[in-house]
Amino acid sequence: MNDLIKIEENDGVQTVNARDLWLALESKQQFADWIRARLEIFIEGSDYLIHKNMNNPEGGRPSVEYHLTIDTAKHISMLERNERGMQIRQYFIEIEKKARELFSIPKTYAEALQLAANQAKEIEQKNEALAIAAPKVDFFDAVTNSKDAIEMKDAAKVLNIPGYGRNNLFQFLRDNQVLMPNNTPMQSYIDRGYFRVIEQKFNKTDGDVCIYLKTVVYQKGLDFIRRLIAKK
Repeated sequence: MNDLIKIEENDGVQTVNARDLWLALESKQQFADWIRARLEIFIEGSDYLIHKNMNNPEGGRPSVEYHLTIDTAKHISMLERNERGMQIRQYFIEIEKKARELFSIPKTYAEALQLAANQAKEIEQKNEALAIAAPKVDFFDAVTNSKDAIEMKDAAKVLNIPGYGRNNLFQFLRDNQVLMPNNTPMQSYIDRGYFRVIEQKFNKTDGDVCIYLKTVVYQKGLDFIRRLIAKK
């Protein structure tokens, strides 16, 4: 089916002459009736172009040529509802496929280098996304005495995101108003089941009791932090 229908360029758009398509489809209708019926659902200027030939070699009124976009030609081919129409539609699909493949092939050494750089960047971005989505340390390997939550230093290891150690993670959560200045979570995040505050008591040498509040993170909290960092 090579060169079955000639494809031309009109005003920077790849088009097909409607009369050529009509002949290829082997329609039994008169061309004027056929094209009038087929173009009822299409828009002039975007789906097809009209060119009037003022110098009609056969004399009489100026001849009118209809130039269809490739998409319009495919739709019209389907409207024929027969095997020939399907063959013509498949022809246009193959033409478009070859055009895309040709367009994607670098034509100069500089273009090849740029393509390679773009592909390398895409791979790097995918790897970074995978690192965020799949932590290397299993959650329960770092579980604390609470049996269902981990300390922030262990959360940083679980998340395994470059640049987010324990202190930076605390700072990030404070900046995003997840934690208060004392590194304990806002009540709304506790209510959501992301964090828990553990109260620990220490006896000083002078006999006084010191109370220390420790923030621990649930699995839901880890997932929340991972999403929050990914949005940054």
